[in-house]
Amino acid sequence: MPRLTSEELLAARDRLVPDVLGDGLSVLFCGINPGLMSAATGHHFARPGNRFWPVLHRSRFTPRQLKPSEQQELLRYGLGVTNVAARATARADELSDEELREGGRLLAAKVERLRPRWLAVAGVTAYRTAFHERTAAVGPQERAIGGTRIWVLPNPSGLNAHWTVAGMAEEFARLRSAAGLGADDDGSVAPD
Repeated sequence: MPRLTSEELLAARDRLVPDVLGDGLSVLFCGINPGLMSAATGHHFARPGNRFWPVLHRSRFTPRQLKPSEQQELLRYGLGVTNVAARATARADELSDEELREGGRLLAAKVERLRPRWLAVAGVTAYRTAFHERTAAVGPQERAIGGTRIWVLPNPSGLNAHWTVAGMAEEFARLRSAAGLGADDDGSVAPD
């Protein structure tokens, strides 16, 4: 991962990061919005403290831990990545509720077009706002978008101290098992 200056990171504010999408996805992972490191590099979940890539591997979605720069490899496993809001910010709390609601509308249209089996939203607070589901909790949701089921995952940001890597990996593994992915569908996680 290249070292970026503060100026380079600040210049990435409001940039967009292209989605990683394909037909026939089993799971479309959805972050809240790109951070500045992601916008500067063009890679999802690129900030070094973000736990998405380690948790994805530990929950056995991928056979090894991918680097953000290898994000296109996700398609080989029937996985994709997008965001609720497209605009890059330093922190997710810089987004307005209206941006998240509009992002939810655009995300629903994207899901209707692509029809992944599961939409996995990483961030319960953003999900609640984007989809007007005030009482939503982490886990499978009653709501569906067409034939796509929805699972809310913990936010893998390093700023989310409520969840450990192990706890997140267990929740991701529950989704993997529900989606019927991986060699072992018992929902287990890989050992450290």
